[in-house]
Amino acid sequence: MSNELIINSTQNGCRIALLKDKKLAEFHQDDDGHQFNVGDIYLGSVKKVVPGLNAAFVDIGYEKDAFLHYLDLGPQLQSLMKCTKQVLSGKITGKNLNGFKRLPDINKLGKMNQVLTKNQRVLVQVVKEPISTKGPRLSSELSIAGRYLVLVPFSDAVSVSKKIGDSNERKRLLRLITSIKPENFGVIIRTVASGKDVAELDRDLSGLVEKWSSGMQKLKKVKPNEKVIGEMNRANSILRDVLNESFDSIVVDDKELYKDVKSFIHDIAPEKEKIVKLYTGRVKMFESYGIEKQLKGLFGQSVSIDGGGYLIIEHTEALHVVDVNSGNKSNAEDNQENTALKVNLDAAKEIARQLRLRDMGGIIVVDFIDMRKAENKKLLFQKMKDEMKTDRSKFTVLPLSKFGLMQITRQRVRPEVDIKTREVCPTCDGTGKITASILVTDQVEKDLEHLLMKQNEKKLTISLHPYLYAFFTKGLISRQWKWYFKYRRWVNLVEDSSVPITQYNFLNGLGEEIEL
Repeated sequence: MSNELIINSTQNGCRIALLKDKKLAEFHQDDDGHQFNVGDIYLGSVKKVVPGLNAAFVDIGYEKDAFLHYLDLGPQLQSLMKCTKQVLSGKITGKNLNGFKRLPDINKLGKMNQVLTKNQRVLVQVVKEPISTKGPRLSSELSIAGRYLVLVPFSDAVSVSKKIGDSNERKRLLRLITSIKPENFGVIIRTVASGKDVAELDRDLSGLVEKWSSGMQKLKKVKPNEKVIGEMNRANSILRDVLNESFDSIVVDDKELYKDVKSFIHDIAPEKEKIVKLYTGRVKMFESYGIEKQLKGLFGQSVSIDGGGYLIIEHTEALHVVDVNSGNKSNAEDNQENTALKVNLDAAKEIARQLRLRDMGGIIVVDFIDMRKAENKKLLFQKMKDEMKTDRSKFTVLPLSKFGLMQITRQRVRPEVDIKTREVCPTCDGTGKITASILVTDQVEKDLEHLLMKQNEKKLTISLHPYLYAFFTKGLISRQWKWYFKYRRWVNLVEDSSVPITQYNFLNGLGEEIEL
């Protein structure tokens, strides 16, 4: 199976697509103006303690106060508060915790008003981004994630990912990390650390400790509500978490981003540096790789299933509902039970993919086609669990209920990815009445003549819908060639299926859009 990561730079950040065998497996949008990413650590200010919820609302600079529950404080809250206070007052640097005397753990069954008071400053970490009308969700049990390890301040515990099943490997990693970890820091060993040598793990650990040291140095100067330690950008965090031996290429279309990604790969996996490539094609990168078309087909309310059948996906405030339909598959098998099983198994694969693509979280209820045989229901349940295994978010899958419904819970830490696949007609603005759409070709030629003859543009490119592109380029002597004979200047045409059929854009020689 080939794995490719395509990173498209946009005006506001970047779009990231993970392709598995050319099929879109994950899609992320990284907005430069977006704050409060999962993993960011802030110096928060307690605004309100609510005994009834056993929680506090903390100001970290978001328009709504963030939520911090007592169970998310972490047992070593008092040690964290002591360290924060001493760093802010200049008594200690906090760069390393050698010799730091930890305080006793807080009571697991205690109350929030026993440990936090209004206007108190506390270090907090974002564990769930702002979603809908809710502010961020916080924790005071800080952790800093690396490629192979996760660093946990004010702890001595070393734990290994449950996904590493080899007992000898688990013992090796435990022994190795225990011998190199610094004092008063706990470590969680990630699944990808399996088989890695001490040099790689030590380099990763040193990087995490350095990140903590930089944060403590910054803490002396920050004001309340400011970021102390920031998580890396979305592109690099995805690379850190998913990069493995099966990756064939990482393609970036922006020189600065290319340098950034290459530098990051050089630090975490030098042997993979050669797979990072800079895209220089004329056609838009997402268009060239067929991603734009896949996005249009995968984010609608109705989604087709390989081999027939389709899904209807509805979203509500409380949960997500998926309905499985057989469509034209109904006559493919010899009886109804086999047809239902075949469609349901195909649907399970697509549903697992959709959950990752849209980053759907919370409760998902799937209405599969009814089946009578218990063994078929068990087979479907196992298929769903197998397809979900590669999901990086925590999830739970329950067996089919007697009503034929399957319940899935999936950890939700950031807003769901939503791409509008229904286009509002640019001519009628959704009223349903437009002038004849064929006139768009005449308008293109009028605008072209104006730019070439009146504004004397030397080098023009027109970005337009594939249908219009075909209209202007097909034929023995195409309209594109007729323009050349008429104006003595070549006009480049670029297909862009992300724009509606009646919309087009003129670009100058620098690639900047020309306002008409």
